[in-house]
Amino acid sequence: MSTLRFQMVGEAFKKKPLMATAPSERPCEYFGKNVFNREKMYKYLPKDVYEQMIDVMENHTQLDRSVADAVAAGMMQWARENGVTHYTHWFQPLTEGTAEKHDSFIEHDGKGGMIEEFSGKLLVQQEPDASSFPSGGIRSTFEARGYSAWDPTSPVFIIDDTLIIPTVFISYSGESLDYKAPLLRALKAVSAAATDVCRYFDPEVTKVTSNLGWEQEYFLVDEGLYAARPDLLMTGRTLMGHDSAKNQQMDDHYFGSIPERVAAFMRDLEIQALELGIPCKTRHNEVAPNQFEVAPIFEDTNLAVDHNMLLMSLMKRVARKHGFRALLHEKPFAGINGSGKHNNWSLSTDTGVLLHAPGKTPEQNLRFAVFIVETLMGVWRHNGLLKASIMSATNAHRLGANEAPPAIISSFLGTQLSDLLDHIERADKDDLFQLDGKQGLKLDIPQIPELFIDNTDRNRTSPFAFTGNRFEFRAVGSEANCASAMITLNTAVAEALVSFKQRVDKRIAEVAGDYEHSEHSATFHAIIDVLREDIRRCRPIRFDGNGYSEEWKAEAAERGLDVETSCPVIFERYLDEDSIAMFEQMGVMTRKELEARNEVKWETYTKKIQIEARVLGDISMNHIIPVATDYQSRLLQNVENMRAVFPTEKADELSARNLKLIEEIAMRTASIESQVEELVAARKVANRIVDEHEKAIVYHDSIAPYFDTIRRQIDKLELIVDDALWPLPKYRELLFLR
Repeated sequence: MSTLRFQMVGEAFKKKPLMATAPSERPCEYFGKNVFNREKMYKYLPKDVYEQMIDVMENHTQLDRSVADAVAAGMMQWARENGVTHYTHWFQPLTEGTAEKHDSFIEHDGKGGMIEEFSGKLLVQQEPDASSFPSGGIRSTFEARGYSAWDPTSPVFIIDDTLIIPTVFISYSGESLDYKAPLLRALKAVSAAATDVCRYFDPEVTKVTSNLGWEQEYFLVDEGLYAARPDLLMTGRTLMGHDSAKNQQMDDHYFGSIPERVAAFMRDLEIQALELGIPCKTRHNEVAPNQFEVAPIFEDTNLAVDHNMLLMSLMKRVARKHGFRALLHEKPFAGINGSGKHNNWSLSTDTGVLLHAPGKTPEQNLRFAVFIVETLMGVWRHNGLLKASIMSATNAHRLGANEAPPAIISSFLGTQLSDLLDHIERADKDDLFQLDGKQGLKLDIPQIPELFIDNTDRNRTSPFAFTGNRFEFRAVGSEANCASAMITLNTAVAEALVSFKQRVDKRIAEVAGDYEHSEHSATFHAIIDVLREDIRRCRPIRFDGNGYSEEWKAEAAERGLDVETSCPVIFERYLDEDSIAMFEQMGVMTRKELEARNEVKWETYTKKIQIEARVLGDISMNHIIPVATDYQSRLLQNVENMRAVFPTEKADELSARNLKLIEEIAMRTASIESQVEELVAARKVANRIVDEHEKAIVYHDSIAPYFDTIRRQIDKLELIVDDALWPLPKYRELLFLR
């Protein structure tokens, strides 16, 4: 095995970079080349059909099924001109990945031959098997029917010879079985609620759009070395491995020169991503060795989620072409930084970003303050639920590891914005709010203009930080579907805005008599009254300090924030009555859907820990212990040879170190054996538990703790056993590309 390892290392280091061949055009010329975008629709669709499609995409009106045949015909013509032979409905089941079933365009012609056909019916709806995807009990194994339905707001695209149609996925009885359906509902809810509030300030606002810009972190490892690590292959992370003498402590990788092989991979990835309409803008080395990042320009949240799922799939394909494996696990290596996926979230209208200051008028500045505070209200009310939305068995390794936000949701605003909210809350209302002749509203808020520039430091320990014109939700995991966090965040903000509107309207009615000559004045006095109330209420979520400190954990608990760290227990927040009420009242998910999704979350958690336990046991017993005992035998033979050559006293003196190593190997291998036996026994007990919730908790409490204790013994053996015998590529080989 060691010979194979050195061969793999050697071949990986000798590998020449596969250069990406860039198109002759500039990126802006081939952007969206493989997307049925507006330009293609204008060319291939009748004018009236094109106008209906634009209306659907911009205003989210319902698609008239009568135009589906015309759209399908245009799509097929474009697809055939690009060599396409198949189509598929592409959806996002509760597996954290995507799914697709490819069908060819051919149909019987009734004369013994075949014709190519693609109808509106095939475009709009398909029937994938719903029993083989996670459903949390909504679908039994004998109830196979489920439906995928076209999402016309996310453009169709081409990969290889297949037309890819983004869709939602629902059960026969109508419950959502994916991430996209509830995401679309959440975006509808926040748009409606935000639009209602915007009309206090601008009656012409017709819709509000939720925007998302994700930052995708990932690792690259040589494919040969990856294949020689069963733990990476089966679980996505290394279950053992001693620190490399050099890792990230020199801070020389972050923003460093991109290695030639990696640069070739990045160019290839960007070209293919741009052709698919993914607006990739940023690429760079991340903090840990072999860690990198790609980030696009922000987009509509629904499209951004689709593009992120597509890019993760594309990244894996392109990496293999260049002799790499892309690792999206949040913590593939111990002792160095893990990977996140920062979700930069904002709200905007056709007149600009709602979270941007300063505005041109006092009303716009007040609107800015309202949307900041109501976002904080949503985060404060549902901080535990937001944590549940980003929690997983894999992300749990990263959160709170002094490299990523802690497993406590709080929001960093910075000095200037915090001072602004404090000023609104505490200033005398008559000084804060005035009528200024024909100019109307005048706000004594001098701090707002200073927000025009970045005048505050960034707090990397904050899970939800305000960064200028958006909030950065930093706690989302690298391999996660962004939709999970975006569903919860947008729904929570929608609920907060609805509550704000109701209370403002009530307050307007109460104070209208005091301002009978000015409805405008009554409205803005009411807005400020409610705003000040909410600034006080959401204060516990605001924290600008060190989120890694032990003091913050204690303080957060005193503030009433959720400080739970057990992944299965955190998932329970989805079933809190406040959470269920929010999702149902906003029309996003029903109690039944939430209960089903939690069953899936608990079952998925259990299976991931179960797989890791099996892999750890297998490597320990079949790789590590045999090699360690082999080396131990060689040391014993060396001691015997010494005694055959030297007098006993001299032989013992010369063999002292070997005797010490022999004893240490015996102790560590015995510890590994006994702990693996205990681990297997604990798994057998846990596997008899029927309730998925209870089983997940037992796996967390009674099985996962063995991983670190077994690993500790293996990592010590790695330092003892002859390097030529060690069966696995080490960190120093995995983490430094050549």
